[in-house]
Amino acid sequence: MDLIEIPTTGGLVFSARVDGPAGGRPVILLHGFPQTSRCWAAQLTALGDAGFRAVALNQRGYSPGARPDDVAAYRPEHLVADVLAVADSLGVDRFDLVGHDFGGMVAWMVAGHHPDRVRTLTVASTPHPAAFRRSYKQEGADRQGGADQHERSSYMRTFRESPRGEIEASMLADRAAGLRAVYRRSEPAAIDEYVRVLSQPGALVAAIDWYRSMSGTASAATPPASMPTTYVWSDEDPTLGRTAAEATADLVSGPYRFEVLEGVGHWIPEEAAERLTALVLEHLARDGRPS
Repeated sequence: MDLIEIPTTGGLVFSARVDGPAGGRPVILLHGFPQTSRCWAAQLTALGDAGFRAVALNQRGYSPGARPDDVAAYRPEHLVADVLAVADSLGVDRFDLVGHDFGGMVAWMVAGHHPDRVRTLTVASTPHPAAFRRSYKQEGADRQGGADQHERSSYMRTFRESPRGEIEASMLADRAAGLRAVYRRSEPAAIDEYVRVLSQPGALVAAIDWYRSMSGTASAATPPASMPTTYVWSDEDPTLGRTAAEATADLVSGPYRFEVLEGVGHWIPEEAAERLTALVLEHLARDGRPS
């Protein structure tokens, strides 16, 4: 596994972990909040060993060379454009796309709006944005549906409503005790990297700017995924409920596989690394060889 820098035509430079032969079939992996490309360590190694060219970005705000100090710079359309810009810089026309958490939302949006660029889609945890929006807004008798997701997403409202920099300072106080408390079942070395990166000047502010800048209306307008898609959800995820997960089936028009991991929390790439890796490799194998 190597660490590389990827300059893009927009002037941003993204750091990334890569594995596998340079000429292998490209797979781009997108991490979520508050992690880095380190969360994909197991999948990168397996993909590289299988002959794929796996590229896990440190996304906008997480890469020191791609950290604008402007809330509007983290709107979803810019996050989507980053993935395409990185692919262009790598000389890649079509790629397999894998995402988790907020990286999963970006992956759904890239796939929906740019189906010509995405060969297959694999998402862990995050439902299609339209399914999430519908579940979040749902009211009335179904208290296990919309009301449940609304409560699960209370941290998002806290991020959006807090003065910029205030909650970040709180999370980084006392040697980042608040930030460290977010992680569950991650390896100490991984947690140390996440804290080190997000303790850099402006990094955690930028990461939470993703929440300040997101638009439920715009994300819900994401078209259905038309390429072969695997969606992996875990039944002990405290942040993303079953209603939106199951409703995602209505927002995939291509071949679709929905997998539920029992007894697994939110951090699927690490908590269930072996199972997720197997699912990713199975999904890619159904769509041809690694080169």
